[in-house]
Amino acid sequence: MDFYDSLGVTKRINAAAYYTALGGSIMSPEVIAAMNDASKSFISMHELQLKAGKKIAKLTKNEGAFITTGAASAIVLSLLAFRTKGDINEIQRIIDGTARPSEVIIQTGHRIPYDPAIRLAGSTIVTVGNAVQTFEYELESAINPNTTAIFYVAGAHLATPALSLETVVRIARKHKVPVVVDAAAQLPPLSNLWHFTKECGADLVIFSGGKTFKGPQSTGLILGKSIWIEAVRVNGSPFQRLARAFKVGKEEIAGIVTAVERYVNHDHAAEFKSWEKVIDAWVAELSPIRNLKVVREELNEAGQPIPRVAIHFPKDIALEVIATLQKLDPIVEVVHNFRDTIWLSADGLQKGEEKIVVAQVKKALAKFNFKS
Repeated sequence: MDFYDSLGVTKRINAAAYYTALGGSIMSPEVIAAMNDASKSFISMHELQLKAGKKIAKLTKNEGAFITTGAASAIVLSLLAFRTKGDINEIQRIIDGTARPSEVIIQTGHRIPYDPAIRLAGSTIVTVGNAVQTFEYELESAINPNTTAIFYVAGAHLATPALSLETVVRIARKHKVPVVVDAAAQLPPLSNLWHFTKECGADLVIFSGGKTFKGPQSTGLILGKSIWIEAVRVNGSPFQRLARAFKVGKEEIAGIVTAVERYVNHDHAAEFKSWEKVIDAWVAELSPIRNLKVVREELNEAGQPIPRVAIHFPKDIALEVIATLQKLDPIVEVVHNFRDTIWLSADGLQKGEEKIVVAQVKKALAKFNFKS
């Protein structure tokens, strides 16, 4: 019997995004095979992290790399690295609660649901600017002897009210403060793997392993300067220190190394064309429905250059439409704004699911008398 069926867990079609709540992405047979192969032997986890990191660093054109248990744990590990610089005595002071205060600066426009991980690293969040704009003097005036780092969240959807990364790095370097970029969902394009560090000058950048990489959901990556990657390593598992809780297994390491290698060598242009074909077909099929506005958008909910379809309703019924979709078999997951819009994406679909998605959406819309 199918595993999920044996538990009574309902399988869903993902026309939303690679959300953790939906299990991330679907791993390739090559990734699964690598994980299975890695499960058959004992090794040194220290050696495995070092050599796996070296391979990923080469693939992503970075000085160093470290594999984590997801992007949120990568935030914690990055900040612990900045706080301690890999000094075991300073690590112990944090464990004992006797370390000096730590502040992490973030622009107001970059506040996200994942920034509590900053506090988990023992740091205080200091916000600068407002939801409309941030001035350079506001960032510079917030820097003081307790400043551990500047936390920058990448994404086109967050760019307007914030200073650019290049500006932030320039100010940070002036005051000798490191910068870490949260780019968890910022793939594609492929070049982002080195853009934030090599081209913009950030010290470290964070990516999710279980989203666009299509690696194990429980993995993440820290890429960047080797001096900071080494400080990350000293804080992390398998050392019995503060970040031991973020333990990544040998199987997950094998999986994410394989996934990164596959992603780097993937035909991204062909994949983009396949998404476009589905999106355009959805727009063509849904546009004739009366009283709806159906449009193609070029960015997804995380600001990635991935096309999607937006369906705008004349009134606030998005949640009711979602509830109807949840009652159909199979269930189709979509993105919504809680009010008057839902979005459909093609990048998480399996072969043939694009036809099921549009059929189920049309069934849900018909319940509210939205018909051609």
